[in-house]
Amino acid sequence: MILHNAVNFAPIIKPKVMKKFILPILAVAATTFAYGQDNFRKLPSFGIHFFLNDFETANEIRATNLSQTLKHKQYFKTERLSPGIAISYLKGITRHIDFGVNLGGSFVDYDVPGTGKSGNSKFFMEGSAATNLKLLSDRYIISPFITAGIGGYSFRNTWGAFVPLGAGFQARLAKDVFFMFNAQYRVPVTEKAAYHLNYSAGIVAPLVDREKTVAIPLPPPPPVIVDRDADGVVDSLDKCPDVAGLASLNGCPDRDNDGIADADDKCPDQSGLAKYNGCPIPDTDGDGINDEQDQCPNEKGVARYNGCPIPDTDKDGINDEEDKCPNRPGPASNMGCPEIAKEVIEKINFAAKNIFFATGSTKLLPKSFKSLNEVVKLMQADETLRMNIDGHTDSTGKAEKNQVLSEGRANAVKAYLAGKGIADTRMTATGYGPTKPIASNKTAAGRAKNRRVELNVRNY
Repeated sequence: MILHNAVNFAPIIKPKVMKKFILPILAVAATTFAYGQDNFRKLPSFGIHFFLNDFETANEIRATNLSQTLKHKQYFKTERLSPGIAISYLKGITRHIDFGVNLGGSFVDYDVPGTGKSGNSKFFMEGSAATNLKLLSDRYIISPFITAGIGGYSFRNTWGAFVPLGAGFQARLAKDVFFMFNAQYRVPVTEKAAYHLNYSAGIVAPLVDREKTVAIPLPPPPPVIVDRDADGVVDSLDKCPDVAGLASLNGCPDRDNDGIADADDKCPDQSGLAKYNGCPIPDTDGDGINDEQDQCPNEKGVARYNGCPIPDTDKDGINDEEDKCPNRPGPASNMGCPEIAKEVIEKINFAAKNIFFATGSTKLLPKSFKSLNEVVKLMQADETLRMNIDGHTDSTGKAEKNQVLSEGRANAVKAYLAGKGIADTRMTATGYGPTKPIASNKTAAGRAKNRRVELNVRNY
């Protein structure tokens, strides 16, 4: 949970200003509904997004100016950002205009004008309706856009309204599926609202399929003289003169249009083949793949395996597509791989607690070697073992330096193990800086626990 520093809010926007923003937006949205549908207009779609709110920087820009904020690099500070989750509905009005609504929530603590900060983060619910004006249609993989609309929020028993103004881009991931990024500057239009920045990223996918074009059947042939059933075949050539039929079948009917006359068709209401006496190709196992294409006609399967079931090479009950170790049986709880012995995990965890570095350095101390040599023995004894080496620091000092230090320490452990013969491809080294504490950074004991290297062993 991220808490914000106190913010000096700008004066409220008057109703005249609110109308100046809102009326043009509503006018654009209303007029665009008159356009017709085409294949490059966005379908009604559902989206889920991760977003970050920044109240402090937005108000700092107003208090000073944008150039000063950029100069002092006060923008996009981690401690100023409040993460949240939102859902959205998005629909194309034209090729270049999308209209959407958005509903999201996050936990924040900021000074609602006239009430002061509470000291604790509270739930901040917000919603908006906006129009995206795109440079390119959905035919293109990437299309930038600008956005404007109207929104509102609920926070600490107060309500407020704002105008979201911003820009972003969409990237097509698959047919009618898009990645969306949007950065907004939100202008308050009520006295209980505050200027703030909003950054969001998410995925939208269609709720419906595109309409398929329906073929229009040709009109029947004109009636012919001496044609009692009026099927276009004269009675002298009609084998079924009293029942309307097809010329290709000498005037006899074919209800299922499979080219086999009903009199000779054992399945007259189902389209089929002559070699099956007018019946469809059978599907003995009922898996939706007919027997002529099914390599396992008596066993249910899937199309990508030609009608056979997904294989389970190691017979552990987990099919090969989901099994991380398809040639070694193991439980589902370990992705189909054999379980690592509890004793091995305990030894590696013990070794991780006995890795030491020089203060503020990536240099391993000699008293770490005994523990790491034990890890080398365990990995040499089982060639299937893989290891994630994760470096962590406390929050003392600058976050950037802590990040570099955590990466350096993780790589130092990896280099030591590699120097003892463990293949580099069996290990990953990652630094997390101070972002994943396991204890409070307010005490020396807690900070000592947070300065650590974790060894996470796996076999897939």
